[in-house]
Amino acid sequence: MRKTKAAIAALLAASLSVVNFGCGSGEETVSVKEMDSMTREQVATLCASDERLTGELENKTITWLSDWNIQSDNTGKTTPIDLAMFQERYGGEVKWIQCTYEERYDKLASCINGDEGVDFFYAGNFDAFPKGAIRGMFVPADDYIDFDSEVWAEVKEANDSVMWNGQHYMTVVQVTGDNCAVVYNRDTIQELGFEDPAALFEDGEWTWDAFQEMLEAYVDPENNKFGIAGWWFESGLSATTGVPNIGLKDGKLVNNLTDPAIERVQNFMYDLNTSNAVAIGVGDFGWTDHPEYIGEGKLLFYPVGLWKLWDGNTDEATGLPAWKATFGENCFFVPMPKDPSADEYYIPANMDSYVFVSGGHNPEGVAKYLECKRVSLMNEDAIRIGNEQFVSDYKWNDEMIEMKVKMDEMALDNPVFDFMNGVSTDLATIMDSSENGVRAAGKGHPWNESLAAIKDAVDTMIEEANSAQ
Repeated sequence: MRKTKAAIAALLAASLSVVNFGCGSGEETVSVKEMDSMTREQVATLCASDERLTGELENKTITWLSDWNIQSDNTGKTTPIDLAMFQERYGGEVKWIQCTYEERYDKLASCINGDEGVDFFYAGNFDAFPKGAIRGMFVPADDYIDFDSEVWAEVKEANDSVMWNGQHYMTVVQVTGDNCAVVYNRDTIQELGFEDPAALFEDGEWTWDAFQEMLEAYVDPENNKFGIAGWWFESGLSATTGVPNIGLKDGKLVNNLTDPAIERVQNFMYDLNTSNAVAIGVGDFGWTDHPEYIGEGKLLFYPVGLWKLWDGNTDEATGLPAWKATFGENCFFVPMPKDPSADEYYIPANMDSYVFVSGGHNPEGVAKYLECKRVSLMNEDAIRIGNEQFVSDYKWNDEMIEMKVKMDEMALDNPVFDFMNGVSTDLATIMDSSENGVRAAGKGHPWNESLAAIKDAVDTMIEEANSAQ
């Protein structure tokens, strides 16, 4: 039960009420959804009694550079429990240096060169590591975090699995299963005459075969019935093999493109394309994303990260939570379907993970904040508060929470981390290509041709990265 409650509580993120835009961007203050005073008192009490939170901070401000605010934001998120713990226990404050997603690394380099004192950076996008370590943008966390302690015991294996040059450059707070799920409309499934994917999942029958059978029965472009949309289904399906395209083993990057499992999933995606199951470019669907087609009954599956359902704002036209207005009142989600040839049920895992920035002014403060995040997943009172906040903020129901928890447990038991975007920009460009990369089969390009086009270049880039240690 503790593990389950902790998984629910981890749905929340963290930061502070005053937003600071640095590195020449100016400053402005934005309003946020603050935690109420009664809950604040509860947080202060639980922090004072939890012996896992030790020591004090002389420097109480840590600086965070990102395209998203750890604190409250426009999704309706309340001040997260872990941030409140950092504030109440250590008097901590998080200063946010905002940037766009595309400019993150340019902004980070500018701040490092200007000694702006950026302390930490998000690593959960899988594009920060190991290239940031290779380039000296990030420093190991080992001098500040004891990964052998009780606080880090549950995620020690995950942290040890992503070491570079014998050190922990990434600090993994939690492994989650929300990286890519299949969002669908139960009304559409019922009209099709198929069993609910959630029921199939419960019975161990939610597989590639069931997935494909439903698509073949539904897809009819001439009548505006489309199969799979979204920009994430290729990586989501690939992860179900249990073999990442670019893996990390014994501290070395590994090119798995010639693995039979990768060939198997690429051929499966090619088959989906040839049967018009991949919606992009088919009939009147066009070349843009249409998540709203799920709610309209015109699209069967929309594989996407569960962040797409983290918007509790009210849609003015319908009066529904924003995510429900898009996907329909009877929408739900399940994990990506199981690869029937895999030895376990693998799903694309995510990491709530952070890196310490080179030249940071307060790494000790970052360590205390990340420990607060870990303890928020362990302290029963913190878990309860986090659960209540999440349900209130995002308007999820119990069934959604239970499925999310199950997915988190699956990801922790059998994590699949793919580092194809984390080595270099050149490698990411090659790998992500729709013409001859790992997304090309889903666009109708045979895998054997794509592999022949990119294998040698990928091998060279992986060897260069490994030799940089």
